[in-house]
Parts: sequence; structure tokens; C-alpha cells
Amino acid sequence: MVNVLVLGGTGPTGLALIEEAISRNHLVVVFARSPQKLPETLIHNPSVIVVKGSLEEESEIRRAFEAQVPSEIPNLGSTGNGSTSGYLKIDVIVSALGPPVLGIHPSGHPIAKGYENVIRVAREHRVKRFLILGTASITDENDQFDARFKALVFAVKYFAPHAYEEMVEIGNVFNKADELDWTIARIPVLVDRKDGNYAAGYIGDGITAPLLSRPLFAKFVFDEVDAAVWVHKRPLVSLV
Repeated sequence: MVNVLVLGGTGPTGLALIEEAISRNHLVVVFARSPQKLPETLIHNPSVIVVKGSLEEESEIRRAFEAQVPSEIPNLGSTGNGSTSGYLKIDVIVSALGPPVLGIHPSGHPIAKGYENVIRVAREHRVKRFLILGTASITDENDQFDARFKALVFAVKYFAPHAYEEMVEIGNVFNKADELDWTIARIPVLVDRKDGNYAAGYIGDGITAPLLSRPLFAKFVFDEVDAAVWVHKRPLVSLV
């Protein structure tokens, strides 16, 4: 069992992360500004702990790292995944946070600043593992030219500049956090389908494609929780 803190859990991609975690028998802490958006089945799931709060407030983030051990799992506090102080020991932080595809995103990089707050609290609690959502707007030295991704990034940069700048700044925040074991799982266009398999690589490598389903994004994230082969890397994850 892994104790997982989920950020951005009320959107469709975040819900896919929660459902994948539950399917692997992990314990999930969902930190959300509007937890009422979660389905009732998840709110009342014994494997899910919901903590309401904002990424703007470190005191509220801290409550997510100090969630009480569920009474349904009385021995958790004495295991490697628990805490003798009575609260859950978070093992990994996974995130579906990102600017909206449609609509106006504010300037000032609020999500990146929120990540900086989470990182500070994570350091206090000695949590190092982060797996976060990114896009092709975050570049990697292993990327090669691909006209499809070039067009996608250009469209975002031109039509949604604040969203583009936000995503670039998110990459910068983690690039500076060398002591953390982070993975930025970059996604192409997300689609709602449940079949297929994923490939992880880099833009223009002849393997990756411009589509990915949300369930397969979640599958990659938790496969990587187990395997840890993409630490300090920015793979592009796509359908094959």
C-alpha cells in the first residue's frame, strides 16, 4: 500500500488518478479547494481521505500532509507507511493540476506558486517523490522536431498565453528542485477512451503521438510510482 496525496483531483484527469490509485489498493488523500465536486462514491470510499484547502495557504496544505489515520485501518500508524504521531505519512504526491484547455487563465503563475508552497511543506514532512502533469510547452533536451507538437504548442502560446506561461513556469519550479525525486509526465491532447496502451518517450522520437486517454495517463503515473525509471525526467506519454 502506498499513501498518495492527489492534487487537482476534482477534474476528470484527477478523478482518473484517484480511481487508478484505489484500484491498486493505495490510500488516497485528496486535497481540493472544492471537494464537493467529487463523486459521492469517492467521498465515502474508505480508501479516500478528503481535505479541503487552497494551494495559496501553506497551513491548509499542511493539513493534507497531516491527515488522520483512518479508523478502518488501525495498524497503519505503526507501519512503514504510517506515522507514530497518528497522522498519515504521505509517500508520493501526484498531480493533475494545470491551466484549463478552454477559458481564461489568470496571469501570475498561480499553479506554479501553489507548487512552490506544496514543495516547502513536503520538505518539512520529508516527502520527495512528485509525479505531476505537464505538457509539450515544457521542453526537454531529448525532444526532436515534430510538426504536430510544434503546432499544438504554438496554438496554446498564441491563443492562451497565460496558460502557456503557467506551464513553462511549472517546469522551472521543478527544474530548480534537484533534491526532489520528480517526474513531469507531459501529455498531448487528452481523450476519453479506456482501451489501448501507452508509450513513454520524447517528442519526435517516432514512438509518441498527439493523443492520450486519461485512464492511461493515470496508469503511467502509478506504474512510475512503482518503477521510478523516469526520475528527474520529462517523458511525453501518449497512446500507441
